[in-house]
Amino acid sequence: MASNPNLVQYIVDQCGGESLISVRKMFGDYGIYRQGKIFGLISDNGLYIKPTEQARLLLRSEVMRPPYEGAKPYFYIEEVDDREYLTALAKITTDSLPDSKSKSKSK
Repeated sequence: MASNPNLVQYIVDQCGGESLISVRKMFGDYGIYRQGKIFGLISDNGLYIKPTEQARLLLRSEVMRPPYEGAKPYFYIEEVDDREYLTALAKITTDSLPDSKSKSKSK
């Protein structure tokens, strides 16, 4: 089941707003990005954050679930109404993820 677009927008706002956060459709739902770096998924109306040790320290409760069948478990975030918490979680997760590798052609 696809996520409700109003909920997706609400989560974007809670994670820091559109100046920092964006979403892209993928896997039938959404990838969620902070300053261009993917840090989680919004799937079946749920927020899933890539697991990192730094984010684990901020979690209020650790629940691991796959965002879709066949996926690796992510942190499932049940509390999406606390903007300060989600903004901090988005920032620390993104900061702790490696920079994406640029795909340049070598000749």
